[in-house]
Amino acid sequence: MSGEGERGGFGRGRGRGRGRGGRGRGDRGDRERDVWTPVTKLGRLVKDGRITSIEEIFLYSIPIKEAEIVDHFLGGKLNDEVMRIMPVQKQSSAGQRTRFKAFVAVGDNGGHIGLGVKCSGEVANAIRGAIIIAKLNIVPVRRGYWGRMNGMPHTVPTKVNGKCGSVRVRLIPAPRGTGLVSSPVGKKILTFAGVQDCYTSACGHTRTTGNFIKAMFFALRKTYAFLTPDLWKESALMASPFQEHTDFLAKKAVGKAF
Repeated sequence: MSGEGERGGFGRGRGRGRGRGGRGRGDRGDRERDVWTPVTKLGRLVKDGRITSIEEIFLYSIPIKEAEIVDHFLGGKLNDEVMRIMPVQKQSSAGQRTRFKAFVAVGDNGGHIGLGVKCSGEVANAIRGAIIIAKLNIVPVRRGYWGRMNGMPHTVPTKVNGKCGSVRVRLIPAPRGTGLVSSPVGKKILTFAGVQDCYTSACGHTRTTGNFIKAMFFALRKTYAFLTPDLWKESALMASPFQEHTDFLAKKAVGKAF
């Protein structure tokens, strides 16, 4: 009996198997990729709705290890901008190895800012990684008043300093309507932080944009480190979210094990 007879009259065919196998798989893969599956305790609490604001995370100094947590709270309001892309080289036995270093700032123009730095062999990968790192490094920025406490806070509450390398940056409160007295890079950082009026003073090699951006970020990060008299009152510290929702976390962990 011939080969066709053994196969019920159907030959082997000359196709490559592309007919039915890949039908509709692309859309399903995109949908599955968009679903966030948290891998940390904090991420599980955020996705389940046990933590309702990013301020609760800052209050208990919980480190953020997933960028999706920041997207969950600030996703619609968060802006990002590439501040600088520079090539860096490393001497190896085969010659010079060139990579690209990206500085990216993210902020919601309302009191939150983050800075990310990433090196990669391709510009797109460096920018993508820097955006993720910037979201993980997001910090709250405290704003205050110059003079009368009317309206919304518009400037930094006190004089704060930041340094990186040889660059020293000082932020000084300014009257309402002054604007941002700084370089274009500094104006962008302060705008992302939600500061409307501010004097700046810088010294050192400020042409090194990376160090200047870091010094500005470190100065803004110190705004909550300085305790003014209105923060002297005692406040009862409640249990941390991990202690408060320990039963939920244990139940999830046991269910996942089986």
